[in-house]
Amino acid sequence: MKVLVIGGGAREHALCRSLSLDPDVTALYCAPGNAGIAEVAELHPVDALDGDAVARLAAGLGAELVVVGPEAPLVAGVADAVRAAGIPCFGPSGEAAQLEGSKAFAKDVMAGAGVPTARSYVCTTPTEIDEALDAFGAPYVVKDDGLAAGKGVVVTDDLAAARDHALSCDRVVIEEFLDGPEVSLFAITDGTTVLPLQPAQDFKRALDGDAGPNTGGMGAYSPLPWADPKLVDEVLETVLQPTVDELRRRGTPFSGLLYAGLAITSRGVRVIEFNARFGDPETQVVLARLRTPLAGVLLASANGTLDVLPPLKWREDAAVTVVIASHNYPDTPRTGDPIDGLADVAAQDAPDAYVLHAGTRTEGGAVLSAGGRVLSVTATGKDLAAARERAYTALGRIRLDGSQHRTDIALKAAGG
Repeated sequence: MKVLVIGGGAREHALCRSLSLDPDVTALYCAPGNAGIAEVAELHPVDALDGDAVARLAAGLGAELVVVGPEAPLVAGVADAVRAAGIPCFGPSGEAAQLEGSKAFAKDVMAGAGVPTARSYVCTTPTEIDEALDAFGAPYVVKDDGLAAGKGVVVTDDLAAARDHALSCDRVVIEEFLDGPEVSLFAITDGTTVLPLQPAQDFKRALDGDAGPNTGGMGAYSPLPWADPKLVDEVLETVLQPTVDELRRRGTPFSGLLYAGLAITSRGVRVIEFNARFGDPETQVVLARLRTPLAGVLLASANGTLDVLPPLKWREDAAVTVVIASHNYPDTPRTGDPIDGLADVAAQDAPDAYVLHAGTRTEGGAVLSAGGRVLSVTATGKDLAAARERAYTALGRIRLDGSQHRTDIALKAAGG
């Protein structure tokens, strides 16, 4: 099978790494990719938001499966264009991807499906905003209705800050605060059958102790030793399957990766948000634990044959990933700094620890930073403590001037 992956972040590097290890994959391409992905896939330039350009590239390469990684191309309908060209594509239609593209649409779907979620108001005027903030009180949860690269949500006790963020959005969802730990659960679906993966937890705040601003994610781990063993079955029954059934009932079937961001509250599981693609950085740890070859699972989703797929197989090992971010992230990050130590990790820590690239590029043989989140250092071990130690040991070999990372990823879950 020839596979083309669209995107250029650490999520796509994780996907490409898993696909490169799949014996059924005979050729692997990525567009546009990054410096790390270039080591496992052939890179091609493309405007990832241009569905026709992606479809032409896929046809020219003879791709038998296209995997669309990021949310923006999915919401832009890139998967539709690829399918229209007769090429199987892993990823929802532009219409179904509104589950992530519009918080208000997602709330409407959840209401129709009877999915438990936070009470909310959709606001478009200052008066509506003030009434909603007053109704729920602190802590205030304010979400930009549209895509915001993981940075459209503000959770704060500061009324002025909450109001400022709400006023900066064209349309905003204001909702009640959900207490309890958060869990990310991915499921692969073909629009009918839903195949849940293993749960993970990510760390959204920039600084240790969950301080600082929201980010796209600073690290993640899996499995969750503190979670109820029945959690996946419960979420499949009460959240994932009803949502897929409701979207099919509406005539907008969802195939691809359905990502449920969950809060385990004192009143039970509640959906915080849905995403229409693999999450970053959770993908890095979930795929590190998946034993089943990936390509066949993604193709079964694209072809509507998940119901005949054998059960997924998982490694017993735990996995931890730690994000190295640029100076000043999540504000305007500094880029163009050289990255050293990558060869040291490959020589001394592989295969138990490895580096997945996010914002990187090559110039004159050197690897340079090219984004806010630059690298995801990922490791596996017999338990979270072992995986954590390996991840931070490998991270210690990497040098990037002015970079930042959290030191407490998976610490509490590992018993620290």
